[in-house]
This record gives sequence, C-alpha cells and structure tokens, in this order.
Amino acid sequence: MIIVSDTSPINNLAAINQLNLLQKLYSTVIIPAAVYRELTDPNFPVAGATEVQTFDWIQTRQITNLAMLEALSQDLDPGEAEAIVLALEIGADQVLIDERRGRLIADRLNLNYTGILGILIEAKRRGLIISVKPLLDSLINQAGFWVAEPVYNRILQLANE
Repeated sequence: MIIVSDTSPINNLAAINQLNLLQKLYSTVIIPAAVYRELTDPNFPVAGATEVQTFDWIQTRQITNLAMLEALSQDLDPGEAEAIVLALEIGADQVLIDERRGRLIADRLNLNYTGILGILIEAKRRGLIISVKPLLDSLINQAGFWVAEPVYNRILQLANE
C-alpha cells in the first residue's frame, strides 16, 4: 500500500507518542520534501522532527509536477499541496491529510484520504490500540488538535466507545 502523508498526522501522532501507529498500519509512509521541511525547520521545532530524519520507514520524495503544485498552492499550504501532488504522481492508495480544504481538493482529484481520526479508528479496528478515547483526548489536550464536539462524539460512536 502506497501512503503519502501531510505534516499534521505525523506531527500530532508524534506529539502523543503514537507515531508508531503509522508504521504498524502502513509499513512505509512517504512524505514530500515540503512536509520534511515543515517538520524539521530549526526555527520552529515540532514533534516528529527527529523521527522523520531517523525512521527509515518514513521516506522523503521530491515532486516533479511544478505546474500542478503552483495551482494547488493558491489554496493550500506547501505541505498539503506537495502531499496531494506526490500522491497523484506516485499513484498513492491513500493520502493522510487533516485540513478540510486539502481534503476537499484531494476528493475532487479522486484521491482516497483519511486523517488522524480515521487513523485512530483503523488502529482500533485492527487491534493496535485498545481505545480511541484516551488518544483522542491526548490529541486535544497535549497536541492542541482541534476537534468539534459533534465530530468527537461521532468518532467515539464509530469506535464503539
């Protein structure tokens, strides 16, 4: 399975010490150079910086379709734009992206996508975690990941919690 990730899933899972879920679910995760730069910017240290530089299961690739990148960059930040372009270029099975605008564009381009909440549900479904709620609460309270109350309740419902 070919998986391309934007910054948010890596950063937020690393912030709650659950980045290993990506390796367990997908084996290999590919990130575009812009995501690598966002995660490793020395002027803005974030969770996941060390991991993307040292974990061999996180691979960085350059995009080649600069025209598409320029078009997408009108509406998306560099990491999201490159993640979508890279997913299209390499025929990814799924792109990991949390931002609403990025998901809408991925959908328009017929890309399968999920975000961190879908990752947690899938991890529970596969028996990799016992419960979604404590990790969801950690995302909100430790990582500062914003989840609307109706979405929070729906995720717990989907997780049978």
